[in-house]
Amino acid sequence: MKNKINIFTLFIGALALTTSVYAREYPINKSSIKKTNNSFQTKSSACAQAQGGKTLAYNNVSALIETGGSMWQQRSTSTSSYEVPKNSKQYLLFSGSLWVGGEDVNGQLKLAAIKYRAQGDDFWTGPLSVTPNTGNPAIGRRDYGAATVDAATCSEYDKFFITTRNEIAEFNGWFNTPDADKATDFPGYTIPASILNWPAHGDLGKFQDFYLAPFYDNDGDGVYNPASGDYPWYDLKKEVDCRNDRQVTLFGDYNMWWVFNDKGAIHSESGGEQIGMEIRGQAFAFATTDEINNMTFYNYELINRSTQTLTNTYFAFYSDPDVGCSSNDFSGCDIQRGLAYAYNKYDDDFATPGLNACPLPVHGIPPAIGIDFFEGP
Repeated sequence: MKNKINIFTLFIGALALTTSVYAREYPINKSSIKKTNNSFQTKSSACAQAQGGKTLAYNNVSALIETGGSMWQQRSTSTSSYEVPKNSKQYLLFSGSLWVGGEDVNGQLKLAAIKYRAQGDDFWTGPLSVTPNTGNPAIGRRDYGAATVDAATCSEYDKFFITTRNEIAEFNGWFNTPDADKATDFPGYTIPASILNWPAHGDLGKFQDFYLAPFYDNDGDGVYNPASGDYPWYDLKKEVDCRNDRQVTLFGDYNMWWVFNDKGAIHSESGGEQIGMEIRGQAFAFATTDEINNMTFYNYELINRSTQTLTNTYFAFYSDPDVGCSSNDFSGCDIQRGLAYAYNKYDDDFATPGLNACPLPVHGIPPAIGIDFFEGP
């Protein structure tokens, strides 16, 4: 998988469970999981541990996303933060993350995978260099090997770039309005910082990909410039048929875009060998009046920046569901729908014989939570 782009999307949503299934109970002691600052990693890494985090709470779901690849987990308190409905104090997922692994030409396993980031990290923020080069000390460029990243880049990208579809549509309407009518139709309008500061291009001085975050090139010159009508690329004009076209645009009514990699330091969480994978992520949601209002969506664009092709490559999405109390859940799989789900063992989440009191049970009849690969790689 050399310089190969793989894209997949998954959705996660609360479900009304109407079928009976059997599954194995797998309790886990979440209280032993703590946020850590791995001292070995801090001393030896090119990149510091990613710290960025933001709650996706645009619709009926509140879900914490972290730039370092982990999701839904409040690592400082070892508690869940996937809440449905939001502000209800009813939590359904404890943690989740992307996993990817494969073999190089020598049969060596390459792996990037995290669970709780309790032992360290496998992911850091920022884009990787595209090609190896020898640098040019005369103009201040140091050597950059294939698929490398430095601490300054990791720090620069330790954040989300947030946009809304309405904001972009308003900009497009303002730009295409005749100047004589702008003051009347869009009084006091200024271009939002989210558009002006959009990370459309990588740093060529560090040999990053020139085309980084997706943008609509209004004037067709290949360079992002909002003054020319360019904007973060929501498909406002419906030019992309998502059923047949894998063109990456921005999705949802509210979108959190970020870029991360597995080359910032040693893989101290999994212990796996580095791949050289650049990952461009989107966490997004829609505000609707139907079931989609209880769902969150995630899209990943994975690019192998290393010089080695991976074979026997697998992508997965790890999740640790906790439907309220963590010690009384079952899990199952709807093969026809390709849907994984978790649900409560008892009709009442409080009724858990032989277990300690649950600090955050689900009130009433517990729902189920489902995870589906909406679009595979």
